[in-house]
Amino acid sequence: MADHDVPPLDAGLNDLARRLRSRELTATGLATALLDRIAERSGEPTFDGAPGAINAWAHLDADTTRRQAADADRRLTSGDQSPLCGIPIALKDLFAVAGLPLTASSRVLEGNVADADSAVWTALSNAGAVYAGHTHTHEFAAGGTTDQVGNPWRLAHSAGGSSGGSAAAVAAGMAPAALGTDTAGSVRIPAALCGVSAFKPTFGRVSMDGIIPLAQTLDHAGPIARTLADCAVVLQSLSAAPAARDPWGVFGRPAIPAPEPLALSGLRIATTTRADRGEVDADVHDGYLRMREVLRSLGAEIVELPAPDDLPAADYDTILIAEARSHHARYRDRADRYRPSVRAFIAPGAPPLAVDAYLRAQARRRAVTAAWDAWFRAHRIDALLEPTSAVTAPLRGHGYDAGEPAGGTDPLTVFTATWNVTGFPVAALPAGLGTRSGLPVGVSLIGAPDTDAHLLAVGIALQEAAPPPRLAGSGAVADPADAPERNDP
Repeated sequence: MADHDVPPLDAGLNDLARRLRSRELTATGLATALLDRIAERSGEPTFDGAPGAINAWAHLDADTTRRQAADADRRLTSGDQSPLCGIPIALKDLFAVAGLPLTASSRVLEGNVADADSAVWTALSNAGAVYAGHTHTHEFAAGGTTDQVGNPWRLAHSAGGSSGGSAAAVAAGMAPAALGTDTAGSVRIPAALCGVSAFKPTFGRVSMDGIIPLAQTLDHAGPIARTLADCAVVLQSLSAAPAARDPWGVFGRPAIPAPEPLALSGLRIATTTRADRGEVDADVHDGYLRMREVLRSLGAEIVELPAPDDLPAADYDTILIAEARSHHARYRDRADRYRPSVRAFIAPGAPPLAVDAYLRAQARRRAVTAAWDAWFRAHRIDALLEPTSAVTAPLRGHGYDAGEPAGGTDPLTVFTATWNVTGFPVAALPAGLGTRSGLPVGVSLIGAPDTDAHLLAVGIALQEAAPPPRLAGSGAVADPADAPERNDP
């Protein structure tokens, strides 16, 4: 099929940008197509979702979308060359946009309206991006399932989380790109479960100002898109957010540059026994082995190495819970409005954790981070290859039940949480569909700190050799029993 025959929302972000700049396509026309597709595939946003609905969206504002698209058309007519000008981008319901609802998919914040833009939305809107809507998160990002959202590959299954709505919107062709946050894997897990790509940058490279936090020293913001090449375009603008809006004071570093084309011949790609854990699903392990062989076929040197010790789960949970409860203490008078598992985890109004326990956990975290940093440098590793999630998309419907895990030890986060501890960059990409489940599986490439552009280049080269799977037909499986068309690499 020729490029001009591809429906706009089924084209990649880079192709959309080319078509917008050439005026083959208008931003207004693209926004209309987006709103029509959302109505067709997701329906009206609801709080709880429904078994037969994707329900990716928490809030939509068609007037804002159309107005910003018209503004983008005026910029494009004047010769604006920004690759994001006119591109609709979805935002997880944690990112503030002035004058629009901001609720963290929670009744705790019902009726809340943002009074200022988040730093990253400032950067994206300065580049001409168009507001597509706010997508559902697992309530306050405090979990990995987002059960009010259906997985577009099979609606009875979870889209993952906590950025489940963002990944589902991209997978179902309702947005060319979306933003999410990641505290234990929350952009990478839903990307893996929904068959799309995501990038978690080095900690501090993207400002968190104006984003509702979960745990401030573990939180990252990053893009989700069909491909890593599309993620890279969004990331360049995200990492250029105004320096004055950086709460951690690390914006002395330049914005992440566009990745250069890269041949993988001679690069050192590491594997470790972490990937052989007993809880890894057979489909996931097959996808991991398949992508390892693709890397080898592209000329990469595969190096098998012992891994440094990980941070004990108790220390991770101490840091996460202490920081989350500190933020949520302000909502102690609304504790009855949380969903059960989130209320138990957050425990608004509970006594704070002991400071000495928190500081000891942070000290051990620094030692683990230093060990991994030394490991990458001593072995001259360009990237570490791992599965993303240990399992394929679980059945949805229980993530908000009391007693469900929300920390760093469940099968969804067993690989991902390590890289929030260290803050290292991670490129997550699909590894095809499981032969047993018919559901997407994913792998991650992890790099040393501040190697974001190089890591993206490695991931893009791998993805060009092993393209992501596509949903057949309308982009959503209406009957949960239906299996999608397969397109394994």
